[in-house]
Amino acid sequence: MTSTALPTALAEIVDDFQALEESERLQLLLEFSRELPDPPARLLDHPELLEQVVECQSPLFLTIETEPAADQSGAQSVRLFFKAPPEAPTTRGFAGVLHEGLDGLSPAEILAVPDDMPELLGLTRAITPLRMRGMTAMLGRIKRKVAELPQQG
Repeated sequence: MTSTALPTALAEIVDDFQALEESERLQLLLEFSRELPDPPARLLDHPELLEQVVECQSPLFLTIETEPAADQSGAQSVRLFFKAPPEAPTTRGFAGVLHEGLDGLSPAEILAVPDDMPELLGLTRAITPLRMRGMTAMLGRIKRKVAELPQQG
């Protein structure tokens, strides 16, 4: 499986990780951790609107919303919101990768992302299998929430 099957932004992230030596990949993950935006205040004030990904070792919460796509096609784009503590840089980093790679895409584009995409980052030897399962669970939760969206048309 190659990154060519991925949406453009996510493929570029995967390529960035794969271009690095294994020891440098964790540093890139930390950069994504620092770049993860906070959810808007309306979500922070209502934690019940966020769903916990219990497979993650650190407390990670997420939700999705849809908005009309920017191209006026009548399609939807999916917005992703994550909440993870600063003291959980690996979890935040994974959330940052998914946010940067998937935020603003159509439901169909997100659903087409292969379930094993986290393995393409080349981190399987650098972090624990439990943490890899957490990232796979994050992607799975996003895809499940997208699949539950009302169909357009």
